[in-house]
Amino acid sequence: MGDAIKVLMLNGSPRESGNIALAFHEMEKVFEDSGVEYENILLGRTDIRGCIACEACRKNGKCVFNDIVNELSAKFEEADGLVIGSPVYYGSANGTLMSALQRMFYSTHFDKSLKVGASVVSARRSGCTATFDELNKFFTLSNMPVATSQYWNNIYGWEPGEGKVDDEGMQVMRVLARNMVFLMKSIKLGKQEIGLPGTEPRVWTNFIR
Repeated sequence: MGDAIKVLMLNGSPRESGNIALAFHEMEKVFEDSGVEYENILLGRTDIRGCIACEACRKNGKCVFNDIVNELSAKFEEADGLVIGSPVYYGSANGTLMSALQRMFYSTHFDKSLKVGASVVSARRSGCTATFDELNKFFTLSNMPVATSQYWNNIYGWEPGEGKVDDEGMQVMRVLARNMVFLMKSIKLGKQEIGLPGTEPRVWTNFIR
């Protein structure tokens, strides 16, 4: 099937050894066994400002703030899959991660169609499903298939490493990684054997009076 399949993993936690890192590591073991290349980047401690709606990226093809977001964009373009993970903050994703994702997805003009996306969320107790839905919207707005597991992609724990005792959550991560690998390999084979789906000119409708 040619070149190796690549996955970009973005960890929105500020904890280098937190429960998102634990979940990612469980996925990485599956990627390694499957011959999938991956790069895991910790974003939670990075200074990333939000989008200012300047629209300069429409002309430049990249964000006007030349920071790690533009570096991530180049890696995203080369990747076959994207994993994004976040702890729950007030029923939502980490703000640094959201700023990075909003700028990365908006400022990049390459075709994201059929890159496989997966979201991973950790929490002490509640807010996982709301955050999970929030992160998946980046994929579903970009024509990206969303990898699923046998349950929502949640892992529970408060202190770093507590997720290890969430046996179901850890299994969910392994199943998620295997499903993601299958999707990426199937899409790559499908592109070679069948070709890409047909496209239409993009229609934009603004709901104004």
